Amino acid sequence: MSLPTPEEMPHAFARAWAARDAGALAALFAEDADFVNVVGLWWHDRAAIEKAHAYGLSTFFRNSVLKPGRVKLRMLGPDAAVVQCRFTLTGQIAPDGSEAGARRTVLSFVMQRREDGWICVSAQNTDIVPGAETHLATDVGLEPKDYR
Repeated sequence: MSLPTPEEMPHAFARAWAARDAGALAALFAEDADFVNVVGLWWHDRAAIEKAHAYGLSTFFRNSVLKPGRVKLRMLGPDAAVVQCRFTLTGQIAPDGSEAGARRTVLSFVMQRREDGWICVSAQNTDIVPGAETHLATDVGLEPKDYR
């Protein structure tokens, strides 16, 4: 599904998320698009993007609300753009079945203009970790750290 403007992408993504419609969400991406999620899982085409989101939206994200915030558009020419959006995610289900706390992320979308409109060719989601500037690898995993 092509969009009329690149900056519409975060809102269309959030609408598909709210509808729990992984097919509509994946349709915002080119057939050969890439998507990197917050933990570095990397999906290499529309079908993989749909499959991953269908799983998440039907399980641990089934009650979640994804709300777009600030959107920034950077045109890279007449047919390419980067769109970044701060999102807030609430209602995620924790492994024990309880409701997890709110998360904030920045989702970056690389958009390409095609004959019928704009489509996403690559996306990367990054968690915002308050009070941290990097991660430190330890024996038990990654820990957010601030060196200041």
